[in-house]
Amino acid sequence: MTYLEIYNLLKSKFYLQAESIDIPELKVQIINVPFQSFNHILLPGEDTYHCHEHNLSFKKVYDLDSKHNSPHLNKIIEIPDSKIEENVNFNYSIITPIELKRSKKSGKEKIVRVKTKGVIILLHGLNEKDWSKYLPWAYKLMELTGKQIILFPITFHMNRTPPEWTDPRFLRTANKERKTIIPNIANSSIANIALSARLQFYPQRFLWSGLQSYYDIIQLLREIRSGTHPIIKNKASIDFFAYSVGSFLANILLMTNSYNYLAKSKLFNFCGGPTLNRMNAASKYILDSEANIAVYSFYIERLDEELKKDERLKHYFSDLHPVGKYFRSMLEFHRMQEFREKRFKELNKRIFALALKKDFVVPPIEVINTLRGNEKKIPIKVKVMDFDYNYDHVVPFPTQKKLEKEVDKSFNRVFRYAAKLLK
Repeated sequence: MTYLEIYNLLKSKFYLQAESIDIPELKVQIINVPFQSFNHILLPGEDTYHCHEHNLSFKKVYDLDSKHNSPHLNKIIEIPDSKIEENVNFNYSIITPIELKRSKKSGKEKIVRVKTKGVIILLHGLNEKDWSKYLPWAYKLMELTGKQIILFPITFHMNRTPPEWTDPRFLRTANKERKTIIPNIANSSIANIALSARLQFYPQRFLWSGLQSYYDIIQLLREIRSGTHPIIKNKASIDFFAYSVGSFLANILLMTNSYNYLAKSKLFNFCGGPTLNRMNAASKYILDSEANIAVYSFYIERLDEELKKDERLKHYFSDLHPVGKYFRSMLEFHRMQEFREKRFKELNKRIFALALKKDFVVPPIEVINTLRGNEKKIPIKVKVMDFDYNYDHVVPFPTQKKLEKEVDKSFNRVFRYAAKLLK
């Protein structure tokens, strides 16, 4: 099947609320596994905060009142993040290979799961609410590597959001209210209004949501390694295929290597890898102009000042929390450069990056600069590729019938490189 045919078939079958979905045409089964995050208490919305690892308590530091007379917009901004049920309890999907075996007694075919030697965790991009574009990616990785693929949603993305954040009517009204407050705003759309408004007024959410995602994945890894996961064996190899901001998270996961869970893990970065300040997130599909400015200003220009005002933020960015230290090293290219590049040099054989020539959100040169270092001496492999059709960062593989052959060719090229690393 071509990429377009696989995309259409998987999209028509995929349903997150189903316990399992059999797709015999592709010899694949999709299993949806319930997950309860134990890490939501990191998020704004709590009255008090406590770091159990270091037995430190912190007072509430976030006033969630936006002080704007905009009811729809305020419903997005003022909601206490830690209390959003959809972000705490949700399903994630596992794509697993199957075989059709005919029973000798009845003559009927039955579905049997194929034994696999490992899993690949697929991490998506920023401001995503739909798994459709990633389903063919997961399927192709499964087909080429023989491994199970986990589609794990980042905090407040995909199915981890309140229903209003995907309701076009609600978002359209909220976007009008936002434009009334900020008439000259650029790249504002119903696609990015929820994420943009929340980050503009409280840029701290980028860190706390990122840390929840980080610890949720550690929670998943602990479940696997302890032998309590319902599908995955405790000795399975664990690798990553990460795209866009998913690469930002995956790089930090490998750099930190909490509990030594990822000591042998490999990472394929697709359209991702640079420090935060070397990416261009201003887009009607990602962040509007005001949110982009707010995040950049907070984390790149004013971070030292903000740490003086927020003891909890300062604590999680300190040496006491390696994940926070590696997170900080991935914010600004020239800050903590020696520290970051030393770690990438140690990981060089386990990371591969593929960038796209016409990607303006994650420019190839910045992928090279970050992963190979300022002097280009880190031997991490970075491949720059171009396609014979119009594409962009958000849609590298368009689902247009007229481009079917060209897209299929490019899609297979990318995933052959991924499979070579992740087999």
